[in-house]
Amino acid sequence: MKEQGKIFMGFAAFILVMAVVYGLWTMNSDTGLEAAGTTALFLAFGLCAFIGFYLGFTAKRVDTGAGDNPEAEVADDAGEVGFFAPHSWQPLSLAIGGALAFLGVIFGWWLLYWSIPIILVGLYGWVFEFYRGENQNQ
Repeated sequence: MKEQGKIFMGFAAFILVMAVVYGLWTMNSDTGLEAAGTTALFLAFGLCAFIGFYLGFTAKRVDTGAGDNPEAEVADDAGEVGFFAPHSWQPLSLAIGGALAFLGVIFGWWLLYWSIPIILVGLYGWVFEFYRGENQNQ
């Protein structure tokens, strides 16, 4: 994780330099600073710095992985990665509710009366998916 953190911090530094260069390059005496691209680059810098800080901070708290060992083999990183749901219908419910919510912005806010309950049911089902039914493990 330490190496990934360094990569993200380096990428964040590059994006910061590019954001400053872009802001100065696109500055016009008539209209001022070009706001959309400059803001997007500064936000990208913040996101990369946040991820790099998180990876660097977490690397201090966990064991050294195979990615941090330059002499490691591919097989050293083999094994169980984590638990992933084999199947779930809840993302479909959230997608339908989210689509209705965004359609509500276009056609009218009244669509939120149908979309918010669908989103809440999807969230509730996804959070408590493994506490009931055939996949119950608690």
